Amino acid sequence: MMKRVLFLVVVLIVFVPTCWVFCQCHLAVKSLPNEKWWGGQVVDGTKMPFGNSFYSLDQRGNTGGNQAQPLFLSNMGRYIWCDEPINYTFFKDSIQLKSDKAEIEVIKAGNSLKEAFLAVSKKHFPASGKIPEELMFTKPQYNTWIELTYNQNQADILKYAHAIVDNGFPTGVLMIDDTWQTNYGVWEFNPSRFSNPKKMMDELHQLGFKVMLWVCPFVSADSENFRKLRKKGALLLDSKKGDIPAIVEWWNGYSGLLDFTNPDAVNWFKGQLDYLQNTYQVGGFKFDAGDAHFYKGLKSKIQVSPNEQSALYAKLGIDYPLNEYRACWKMAGQPLAQRLRDKNCSWEDVKKLMPDMLLSSLIGYAYGCPDLIGGGDFDSFQDNKKIEEDMIVRSAQIHSLMPMMQFSVAPWRILDSTHLKAARNSALLHEKMSATILQLAHESAKNGEPIVRLLEYNYPHQGFENVKDEFMLGEQYLVAPIVEPQTTQRTVVLPIGKWKDKDGKIWKGGTTITVKAGIDDLPVFERVNKN
Repeated sequence: MMKRVLFLVVVLIVFVPTCWVFCQCHLAVKSLPNEKWWGGQVVDGTKMPFGNSFYSLDQRGNTGGNQAQPLFLSNMGRYIWCDEPINYTFFKDSIQLKSDKAEIEVIKAGNSLKEAFLAVSKKHFPASGKIPEELMFTKPQYNTWIELTYNQNQADILKYAHAIVDNGFPTGVLMIDDTWQTNYGVWEFNPSRFSNPKKMMDELHQLGFKVMLWVCPFVSADSENFRKLRKKGALLLDSKKGDIPAIVEWWNGYSGLLDFTNPDAVNWFKGQLDYLQNTYQVGGFKFDAGDAHFYKGLKSKIQVSPNEQSALYAKLGIDYPLNEYRACWKMAGQPLAQRLRDKNCSWEDVKKLMPDMLLSSLIGYAYGCPDLIGGGDFDSFQDNKKIEEDMIVRSAQIHSLMPMMQFSVAPWRILDSTHLKAARNSALLHEKMSATILQLAHESAKNGEPIVRLLEYNYPHQGFENVKDEFMLGEQYLVAPIVEPQTTQRTVVLPIGKWKDKDGKIWKGGTTITVKAGIDDLPVFERVNKN
């Protein structure tokens, strides 16, 4: 009898979908007929929805290099939530869930994906009422990474900025990426590369740009700032070596890591950022790194999970409306711009942009940007590697009706005149639609709803569960980009109602149609009515 009681405490099978369920150890959830699930980490967007096959992941110290939540939502109106990371396994007809420290909720909140989202967001990540800097939505963003990589310098940054204007692209946000600084944790312009940073900033502002600088939570171990921060106890410690700061391996080498459970670390870092704003009129910051896995096995002033350290780093950005994050944990509903992790310059990764963005939105990160146009992997653009120009344009078209779009590789350098015109038109389309995008962003800040949405979200139980190569911009626009090479037409699934294309032609919904789409065409349909 005792063994049976213990078993019931450790493993609880959910048969009644309307009940609350809590268990700290191990929970098994039986799927309802035809139930599909979305959630977890954004990099799994292409695998959604879960419910057809096996998949397993442990979120402890793992956010997949992107946004993540301890959350799953179903098309049957159920949601799963835990305040701590979940170790989850999806089977065809059930889900196994484990959490070390927190209870797991399984809630029946309605009968649709939208009802589940609205219920869980209201309770666990309510909208803050604020959005990131409006310019991030209304104009394109430009990042100097692909063109300059580890040689950020004053002359070439100005050259890049002038080329944006000279080639007829709208000015917007300009992000100066890694190596503008003297060292990691030494946040001053490198004098060997920037002869007069104030003059550079003035010129960029005159051209019409707001400027962001790349920063990270790492501190070079051989710097004076490292020694000062060590004395303050502001660095994370090696749990195996007592009070010795940990040296963490990351993509740029080996560095110390700020401990944001210590107010001294928070105040020091914000002091560096405020200095840059006050001295150089920097608009904001690209907060890179912060991935949960960097914090595994480290000791902090107040012991928290690696995922919580990632969240603490993200909370800093709320004070800087012009911000960007790539890795985040449990920061949905906050006024933080979220970019997808670096993609390769390939058709395979272009196909990931919509599913990943839709999942990011669905788990509460509404203010998103689908990586860099053409991909953020700089190796793809080195050594005169052949670049498929169609792919760059189709990537730009996907970006154009997302909440944000971001260029990095210079289109005028890699594209012929036909493809350059198409890329520029994508930027101009985003600018043209900026009032709609901005309105949706402000609405999201009030009601929490996504800006870009799965068709299943807007049109439940109409067979759209597996449609992830189209998306809705709010409720009014259906967007169906091209994601295949050498393609000039595609099939489009239209929900019930009447839909108007860009030429004014009316299409009856509730069917699948085929439309043409030349290299300068993005299939977009405006809803005329629901019936």
